[in-house]
Amino acid sequence: MSDNLDQVKSLIDGHQKFVILQADNPDGDSLASSLALEQILTDLGKHATMYCAVNIPTYLRHLKGWDRVVDRLPVDFEASIIVDTSSLALFDNLASRPEMSLLQKRPCLVIDHHMSESTINFPTVVEYKHDVVATGQLIYDLAKQFDWPLALTTKEMIVSSIMSDSLGLISEGTSADTIRVVADMVEGGVNLAKLDDARKELMRKSPELIAYKGRLLERVEFHDNNRVAIISIPWDEIEKYSPLYNPTMLVLDEMRYGEGTDIAIGFKVYKDGRVTAKIKTNFGKGIAAELAEHFGGGGHRYASGFKITTGKPFNEIKSECIAKAGELLDKLEQGNDHEIQ
Repeated sequence: MSDNLDQVKSLIDGHQKFVILQADNPDGDSLASSLALEQILTDLGKHATMYCAVNIPTYLRHLKGWDRVVDRLPVDFEASIIVDTSSLALFDNLASRPEMSLLQKRPCLVIDHHMSESTINFPTVVEYKHDVVATGQLIYDLAKQFDWPLALTTKEMIVSSIMSDSLGLISEGTSADTIRVVADMVEGGVNLAKLDDARKELMRKSPELIAYKGRLLERVEFHDNNRVAIISIPWDEIEKYSPLYNPTMLVLDEMRYGEGTDIAIGFKVYKDGRVTAKIKTNFGKGIAAELAEHFGGGGHRYASGFKITTGKPFNEIKSECIAKAGELLDKLEQGNDHEIQ
């Protein structure tokens, strides 16, 4: 747990121009948290620019304001705020740019609900980390502590953040406090049905995507007595379908529902040899973060990811991932057996 409330307040109060950064794998929590912070800082009379090195995925564009996210870091910011991650490895696209040196030299606030060890080692970094279901919940906590303004749009983004990472308030990390935050936001004017309708409208898929999803499902591989489900997306499909929808996310949830399946892993193999993976597990099989950390990534117990840029052959990565997943599942099941005894 990391509070540093005095330092957080000093950093926000002491600067006027901020850049809010998401990692190279934006999701509903990171985008909604960025949008909530942008509105809060604006209402405090400050200026905020939202940054992400990659394009915001289509399925997240129901969150109003996504188009204000830029892919070039401004040079005139005074301080930065990193949301929803404390892993420097997830800023691979920024690491090679000269702007990275600006981040390292200027004050930085990290707001993150992942409790893995931070690798944001800038000299002036301040961390606000708690083990809650979403970064949006932390932003709400800070707003309450410091009496920050909460416009209706801010409240909507806080709810969107929480609903995204809590899978609609049903994930294991959802606490009574989480539900109370959402209740406060609804009392403050947030319409849950309206937010969900906007999300569902953007979830509609073209006939081309539906046909592609069918082909992906036909290619799903099952390993380790069906406990591990795998899908691999080659570069030509990434290039063709990513502008329409994230190919991995088209099928990852369905993959978890196979008989005997505990974990689903979606790989993307890029033309430069880079390999990324998204991991989702079923309830009671929370090994996702530990599996990702084995490959230098991180995330939640039930949803996580990693990236490998060393040029290691994909088949070796895949085989190692399947083996490690099986090992972690065995360890988990053995531990459960001991608890029962």
